[in-house]
Amino acid sequence: MADRHNASSTRRLVGQPLLYAITIFASLGVFLFGYDQGVMSGIITGPYFRRYFNFPGAIELGTMVAILEIGALITSLAAGRVGDIIGRRGTLFTGAFIFTIGGAIQTFTVGFWSMIIGRFVSGFGVGLLSTIVPIYQSEISPPNHRGALACMEFTGNIVGYSFSVWTDYFCSFIDSDLSWRLPLFIQCVIGSILAAGSLVMPESPRWLIDTDRNAEGMQVIADLHGGDPDDPTAVAEYQEIKDKVSEERESGDGRSYRMMWRRYKRRVLLAMSSQAFAQLAGWIGRQAVLMTGINSVIYVLSTIPTWYLVDRWGRRTILLSGAVVMAAALTATGWWMYMNVPLTPSAVVICVIIFNAAFGFSWGPIPWLYPPEIMPLVVRAKGVSLSTATNWCFNFIVGEVTPYLQEFIAWRLYPMHGFFCACSFFVVYPETKGVPLEEMDVVFGEASRGGRMDEESERTSLMSDRLPVNHQAIPRLTPGNGRRNWFNRMFGRNEDHVQYEPITPGE
Repeated sequence: MADRHNASSTRRLVGQPLLYAITIFASLGVFLFGYDQGVMSGIITGPYFRRYFNFPGAIELGTMVAILEIGALITSLAAGRVGDIIGRRGTLFTGAFIFTIGGAIQTFTVGFWSMIIGRFVSGFGVGLLSTIVPIYQSEISPPNHRGALACMEFTGNIVGYSFSVWTDYFCSFIDSDLSWRLPLFIQCVIGSILAAGSLVMPESPRWLIDTDRNAEGMQVIADLHGGDPDDPTAVAEYQEIKDKVSEERESGDGRSYRMMWRRYKRRVLLAMSSQAFAQLAGWIGRQAVLMTGINSVIYVLSTIPTWYLVDRWGRRTILLSGAVVMAAALTATGWWMYMNVPLTPSAVVICVIIFNAAFGFSWGPIPWLYPPEIMPLVVRAKGVSLSTATNWCFNFIVGEVTPYLQEFIAWRLYPMHGFFCACSFFVVYPETKGVPLEEMDVVFGEASRGGRMDEESERTSLMSDRLPVNHQAIPRLTPGNGRRNWFNRMFGRNEDHVQYEPITPGE
């Protein structure tokens, strides 16, 4: 038996190599909409692009850019049901395929309206990808590395943005329509790679178990733990997921949006607010001063420390520290613009770089990590679809009204964004680091009493991030085998991991 297992394991990726491979391929999804965000903003200013479209005005150019976000908003709302019906991997493939088709329409566009159609179709793909990628990553990641892997994905998004900036720069030296068609074609290539890769990626084990494909779900879990189906950790994780699925079914509440809102209202609002604040706080990030290659590199570098800190400091600490720095940087930006002295241009650039780095460290990655963490499996796709739709809705609003506000309130725009950052500081986001997805009820003080919380739990979970006394969790250290690798050395730990056991009343 052992020999057969070892031979089988050597023929396929298992364990951490499989986990890293999944993360890299999934990161191509967020790379795509990071790339698209930058590439369009760059090519629309080029002379060949403007000449081809008969020198479009500001409204036409703005529509070309913003129409993608409308498409993304539509499919991000639909992704909740799509992800439950065809699975995480199927949704990933569908999103990548649609995005590639939209990119091809843009690349070979013959006029304004075909460009609009291409952008709209690409938006459909972006909406599916931006919803399903965080869900998929959270459902295949171990609790003690889940934050780091999700933050690595966000870095992929910013790398995509930076890559688009430099692509636009180098293609600007081409003296033909290829100066804007080539950058658009590159996104088709990346989308095709993601679509092909999704066909060989494993399905989410939690979705498989939730749809009664238990043997397949157990196999994926075993592969993620090294390939041995008898591994005690893999068996325990399978049983925990299976028990949670059974518990949700026995509650008899179903999995509708109405049930989600009634039973998990606080979680839904927290997920949506994290994305809303990320867009309101990050408003300045869409200004021309950030559309430079050098600043995009700084932006990428600012996301890397979060890989190390998110599972050490926790999500809440990073959000709070980021809010403080961003609020200060935005307020200082407005003050320097109000003073309008010779030092103002340099000071504003410094303030913007500080803000951008703080955003990349905190409110950039965490709002993509947090929603799939806190939503239960039964409504995870629906809850994340609402939070992602909130992102695209506020993204569109921000893009539409910023030029107007810049003209009419000038320097006051930046302290206003600083105010939004200050508001985010006072929203209570419970800490989720190291907590298995199936045990998030403990974090929110929700007891398994027929699917209802007692009054003490509900009051406590709504007013603070502390757990009710009768539902707190205690850590249980599960010994590993002592092996260490680069990832574990990075986090200063061996393969032991912490699980959480709820304290029942009377203990």
